[in-house]
Amino acid sequence: MRPRRLAVYLVVIAITTLCLGAEEPASEGRISEDMIAAFRAMVEKDPRTPALVNALTRNSVKDLVVDNKKLRSHDSNYSNLLKTGDVTNQRGSGRCWLFAGFNILRPRVIKKYNLASFEFSENHAFFWDKLEKANLFLEGILRTLDRPLDDRLVTWLLQNALPDGGQWNMVVDLIAKYGVVPVSVMPDTKHSSGTGELNRLIELKLRRDAAEIRRLKVEGKGIEELRGRKVAMLAEVYRLLAYHFGEPPTSFQWRFKDKDDKLSELKTYTPRSFYAEVVGLDLSEYVLLYDCPAQPYGKLYRVDYDRDLQDRPSMTFANVPIDVLKNAALAQLLEGEPVWFGCDVGQEHLGDPGILETNIFDYESLLGVDLKLTKKERILYRDSIPSHAMVLQGVDVRDGKPVKWRVENSWGPDRGDKGYLAMYDGWFDEYVYSAIVHRKHLSEEVRRIFAEEPVTLPPWDPMYDRLR
Repeated sequence: MRPRRLAVYLVVIAITTLCLGAEEPASEGRISEDMIAAFRAMVEKDPRTPALVNALTRNSVKDLVVDNKKLRSHDSNYSNLLKTGDVTNQRGSGRCWLFAGFNILRPRVIKKYNLASFEFSENHAFFWDKLEKANLFLEGILRTLDRPLDDRLVTWLLQNALPDGGQWNMVVDLIAKYGVVPVSVMPDTKHSSGTGELNRLIELKLRRDAAEIRRLKVEGKGIEELRGRKVAMLAEVYRLLAYHFGEPPTSFQWRFKDKDDKLSELKTYTPRSFYAEVVGLDLSEYVLLYDCPAQPYGKLYRVDYDRDLQDRPSMTFANVPIDVLKNAALAQLLEGEPVWFGCDVGQEHLGDPGILETNIFDYESLLGVDLKLTKKERILYRDSIPSHAMVLQGVDVRDGKPVKWRVENSWGPDRGDKGYLAMYDGWFDEYVYSAIVHRKHLSEEVRRIFAEEPVTLPPWDPMYDRLR
């Protein structure tokens, strides 16, 4: 035990002994005067207190606890790198899942047409995502009309009327139904790249709609009439989205100039024909692996309401140990294909150089507190969720094992290392939760999991918040 922690431990023992002998028993749970006196003595007797107060009252704690040895040993080289386009920027929106989804597809377009860069229109897909989520919400209200307002599912629906976040299954379903377009055809607007104002407006409208639907039910209106009102409500959502995002095209023309300065012919596409011709990847061959130690491994799970299309399945995944997930992701990356993954990006993240590494912040040496939890505990005690989706675009392999991974982010080129992050393998183990891989990279044992009937988890499960 470190000397400082030993001293604190001894003081705590003294405080406990003192309080147990006090007139008012400690079991009452109140903070007594004796406790406060002992706390004051603990701080005053610590010889480091003046220096710590001087440092911490004038500086960010994170700046003071960066492990300089880890920072100096950081190596920005990788043994395997994939080519990609310019770094994208989701700006003030929770569209990381969508940017990451398109960022694993666009290298195919860049290679196929010899382009310097290429970007799909996230705004186009986001328009349909918002409309579909509004429909999913209203359908949820219709399906829970016989439940009280304080029912847990009704409460969850009202609190999550129109979230920005999403999952891989939503990328797949949106592309299948609505196709894709280049960013030049439907570029971002102020409100697609900064969603707070519009989200608040439509969420308010949807909650008003929910109140109306439930009121009409009390008045004796039948389900057919209620569904008719739902369609009218969706029409208003569509109109609001068209005002703020622009209306998606039914067809468009596109041509490109390649790296050799050759201009292609001008062709006409629909969004679905554009995906079929320009990308043409069968996304149904890709599956979602999760590492969630809070649930039994080797099982198939489905998270209720983790989707945007009413008529499509919610997010479904095989729960496997992190090494299984990692090996599949590595195999795909070494074959030259990027990997969509979900992680808790806010944990142990040194922003300016873009480093993700465990213990990069040494709080214990400075503050004398132990802040460690296991991965399972972080999930169960609400300390960690898969908060962000990005793309594995490179890996540094030494002696057959990954040392660190190059991560393509969607926060623009001014964040991290020109838009990229260096994720060390230990951080991967602790904070990566999911990855999308082709079925060919799975063992037969893992493939069999996807043939099982899934266990359904509630939408408020501590692990499966939508990625932002």
